[in-house]
Amino acid sequence: MFRRSSGIILHITSLPGDHGIGSLGEEAKEFVKFLVKSGQRLWQILPLGPTGYGDSPYQCFSAFAGNPLLIDIDRLIQRKLISKSDLPKENFDESRVDYGKVINYKYSIFKKAYEKFKKSEGIKSVYNIFCKDNSWWLDDFALFMALKSHFGGKSWLEWEHDIKFRKDDAIRHYKEVLKDEIEFHKFLQFIFFDDWFETKSFANRNGVEIIGDIPIFVAMDSADTWANTDIFLFDENLNPIDVAGVPPDYFSVTGQLWGNPLYDWDKLRKTNYKWWVKRVESSLKMYDYIRIDHFRGFAGYWAVPYGSPNAINGEWRKAYGDELFATIQSEIGSNIKIIAEDLGVITDDVVELRDKYKFPGMKVLQFAFNNWADNEYLPHNYDRNCVVYTGTHDNDTTVGWFSKLSDSDKEYVLKYCGLNTSKEINWGLIKLAISSSAVFSIIPMQDVLGLGSDSRMNTPGVAYGNWSWRMKKDKKTLNKVSERLYDLVRLYSKF
Repeated sequence: MFRRSSGIILHITSLPGDHGIGSLGEEAKEFVKFLVKSGQRLWQILPLGPTGYGDSPYQCFSAFAGNPLLIDIDRLIQRKLISKSDLPKENFDESRVDYGKVINYKYSIFKKAYEKFKKSEGIKSVYNIFCKDNSWWLDDFALFMALKSHFGGKSWLEWEHDIKFRKDDAIRHYKEVLKDEIEFHKFLQFIFFDDWFETKSFANRNGVEIIGDIPIFVAMDSADTWANTDIFLFDENLNPIDVAGVPPDYFSVTGQLWGNPLYDWDKLRKTNYKWWVKRVESSLKMYDYIRIDHFRGFAGYWAVPYGSPNAINGEWRKAYGDELFATIQSEIGSNIKIIAEDLGVITDDVVELRDKYKFPGMKVLQFAFNNWADNEYLPHNYDRNCVVYTGTHDNDTTVGWFSKLSDSDKEYVLKYCGLNTSKEINWGLIKLAISSSAVFSIIPMQDVLGLGSDSRMNTPGVAYGNWSWRMKKDKKTLNKVSERLYDLVRLYSKF
């Protein structure tokens, strides 16, 4: 099920391109070609959902919808839904995503494309099939987004009482009043998924498989919570009782207060985990493998009282992960390709759950060098059933990380990597990852390019300035690193 392979982690937003943000068009296909040339069989991405406050792909308006900002403008032109003359003149930073500017730019184009779509009959039949097949999540999501716009972007917790509580009369009223806006959001999802499956199909035809990413929790302000309040820990006023986070750890001395609503595991059990089964099933249609973020939350989760200023005063509570995965296997099949993000505070029950279902866990090389030879993140301690990363989206780049180490730690890292100088420390860790016994090795594109801390994707605990890094177009550099990657995967039989 898991073949010894190597790959790159690069989110779609980080691809180069002309419209302010990476998209599911030619730049995605060019990256697939780079992977093939480099001997890489895996492309890992971050969650693809529609982002909101903070632009985090881990805080989305839906666990099932796609992010319209990733729609390819050039494919809209090819579909004859817009023309080049419809494009506003805009100058974008090639190295960073300015989400505010991109949203205004792209949505002005989407509105024009939607008006053209309404007058054309060519793809209406395919659109209608898409809406019917996905109605189980799409209807609520499109209504949610239309309502969000209607109420000035406010969280659904602040909407009018009757629609907040999904009263039948209110639902009927707003479906009629916001009919065109609802159809607009369905149209965007139709276009997004057409672009996505075109990209995935191209990757698969060229021997590249996609590792998707699904967060264990959903955003408070999401269609998922609004449409499924019964499976979350809400009080009678639909306010969260407790919220998600993690205790103090490597990333933050006050813990991380994520603020996501927590599942009511007893209610989930009574539904035979229907919502989660649907979520995993739909994800496995989108991706070849899925990485589940914060896997430890299926064994036990950190519950923080709603309104707390940080995550220090939370408590551990038990989840029903064993029952959940047994149900998922019963409903979908035992051959589910899941990678367990098992970082952080890992207790015996987390390990038992992971190993029972034979999910490979994660190893991060940046966590390995504390001068203890038995550190579980050092490659000589790996078993085969794991996925090794030089770093993840939450880590500094390897170059940035190394620059901040103490002199003694730097000496240890260099010695372990067999290097005399730190000039190519990124390649030292890349070689460790690819040469290891881990079944998959995944390298952030920033490490392949040898970039510093200013190219970091995310800094946990920092609300602003994340998720914006973009890769620059530089064929000369890409050709050079492609050769090095290819040589490594051939040398260590990881292709």
